[in-house]
Amino acid sequence: MDIALGSNLGDRHAHLAAARAAIAALPEVTLLAVTSIEDTTPLGGLDQPAYLNQMVRVVTTLAPHALLDALLAIETAQGRRRNERWASRTLDLDIVRYGDLTLSDDRLTVPHPGLAAREFWRRELAELDCS
Repeated sequence: MDIALGSNLGDRHAHLAAARAAIAALPEVTLLAVTSIEDTTPLGGLDQPAYLNQMVRVVTTLAPHALLDALLAIETAQGRRRNERWASRTLDLDIVRYGDLTLSDDRLTVPHPGLAAREFWRRELAELDCS
């Protein structure tokens, strides 16, 4: 399973580090690999600070929605507030791929629908595939 991490508010490096540690500490989750961190331009056309992005690969026995709930709790613990789509955020965690699973419902779509449009995610996936 591949999880994207992003931050463009506050201490971006600290938010990513806290997210990596929190993901690794989740029950039934093992962190396998971590990509380099890169600066990226914000998506959505809003005038906002640049993002730091990174991806991690995990194995888990958590069901997709249970993993999503755990990631949302990590975001909240890092000060994430969901007020506006595409708004700046302390932390954004997205399930990019959940193995070979294809799923789409009102809460979760995997593979993530933004995968084709985000070149930095494709670079990060390639880095994970080489690790």
